Amino acid sequence: MKTMNRRSAIALGVTAAAITPLFTLAASAKKYGPKEGKEIAPGVRMVEVSTGNSDIPAYKSIAIVDVVFQPGAHAPKMVMDNDMVCTIASGAFTIKKADKEFKLKTGDMYTCAKGKTDEATNTSKEVGVHRIAVLIPA
Repeated sequence: MKTMNRRSAIALGVTAAAITPLFTLAASAKKYGPKEGKEIAPGVRMVEVSTGNSDIPAYKSIAIVDVVFQPGAHAPKMVMDNDMVCTIASGAFTIKKADKEFKLKTGDMYTCAKGKTDEATNTSKEVGVHRIAVLIPA
C-alpha cells in the first residue's frame, strides 16, 4: 500500500467533505422505470440527476448520475473517463477492478479512478442503483 502524503490527505478530506452532501439523496433514490435514462448495457441505464460547480481546485464541476441495474444485470468492464465516487443507493453488487473484486450493499461507497477499469453486477433480486459523483477536471 502506498503511503499518503499530507497534500494527498488534505485533498482527499476536502473532496470527501464536498461530495458528502450529494449522497444524502442516496437514501431516498428515486424508483426508476425500466425505460428511464439511456441504456448503457442490457438491463443497465444511466439517468442524469444534476450537475453543479465544484469548489475543489482540481475539478470544475461535479455531475451526479444514477446507474440503474435490473436484477442480475451486468455492466461490462469499462475504462473510467473521470474520477468518481460511487455509493450503492439500493441493491447489492459485485464490483470487479483490475486487481480486486468485492461485494457492496445499500449504503456502501467506493471510488473509481480515471483510466482504471471497473465492472459491476447486481446480485440482488431488486432493482439496484449506483449514485455516482463524476468529478469533472478543471
